Amino acid sequence: MRLKCCTVLVATLAVAWLGIEAGRAQDADFSRKTITIYIGNTAGGTYDLMGRLVARHLSHFLPGNPAVVPENMPGAGTLRAANHIFNVAPKDGTALGIVTETIAVEQALHNPAVQFDARRLTWIGRVAASNAVHIIWHASKVQSIEDARRFEATTAGTGAGNLGETVPTLLNAAIGTKFKIIKGYPAANEAMLAMERGEVEGAVVNWTTVKTAKAQWLRERKVKVILQVLTERGADLPDVPALGELGDNLEAKQLLGLYAGTGAIGRSFFGPPGLPPAVMKTLRDGFAAMSKNPQFIADANQINAELQVGSGEEVQKAVERTLNVPESVLQRAREIFAR
Repeated sequence: MRLKCCTVLVATLAVAWLGIEAGRAQDADFSRKTITIYIGNTAGGTYDLMGRLVARHLSHFLPGNPAVVPENMPGAGTLRAANHIFNVAPKDGTALGIVTETIAVEQALHNPAVQFDARRLTWIGRVAASNAVHIIWHASKVQSIEDARRFEATTAGTGAGNLGETVPTLLNAAIGTKFKIIKGYPAANEAMLAMERGEVEGAVVNWTTVKTAKAQWLRERKVKVILQVLTERGADLPDVPALGELGDNLEAKQLLGLYAGTGAIGRSFFGPPGLPPAVMKTLRDGFAAMSKNPQFIADANQINAELQVGSGEEVQKAVERTLNVPESVLQRAREIFAR
């Protein structure tokens, strides 16, 4: 009887040990490695803000505590970084990226700068949904979307794949606004500087960026928010029209809705296609744990970053929804953007 009990105990311990080892086998080890987070924009905007926020904390939630280094890689409306990760970066979890929330739309519209398939990217998680807003300088004749249908207003273009160009282009075609896009500005920071210098009258930038970097503008009423790029009005701006509510007919509403829904992708992080399942699981689990950590949340609050965390699976679904939009809508959008 004693021998039988010992045999059962040994067998039980062996099964438990195998279970522990199996669990460990599902986790990747990042010891002595460096993870680079490629940020598709220049310094100063919310992509840079969120990229560096995650870089400061992610290491503590990954096995082996790797070094995590942010690196700005602007170009092609942030799509240069996406192309690099898809085609060049190592497929071992040491290269992550954060780029424009319109990444899937740009693919659907056949943007020539796209050299990736957003479905095949490994989506790790989202730290914040996005609420881009169109702001206008106080001296402009245009102080509302309705004004923009009557008068021309210059607005800063920040790359073909960026909302700074796509939103005013879409508004001009869908509802007859008269925005004149002045191209060549790398990102939101430079676009807002151009407004201050009088080079342009408006820009499409993230609402968090305006509230944090340009809070004085709001206090002094130097700018006015005339549009928020959401399906419906956000709580912060209940009197400002949302992109999703505009449009005088079904086609216009569908076109505008294509971009109004990109906020679900927001400030998301991804890796290259083909990551080993253990690496993907480890990165997603680490990201999720980081997002709930009090120190991470306190750091986000310190820089006025508004967290709306989403899982990699949720972002993946948002990407697929965008790429499954009716072809007739996509074709009209391609005509608008001459693609």
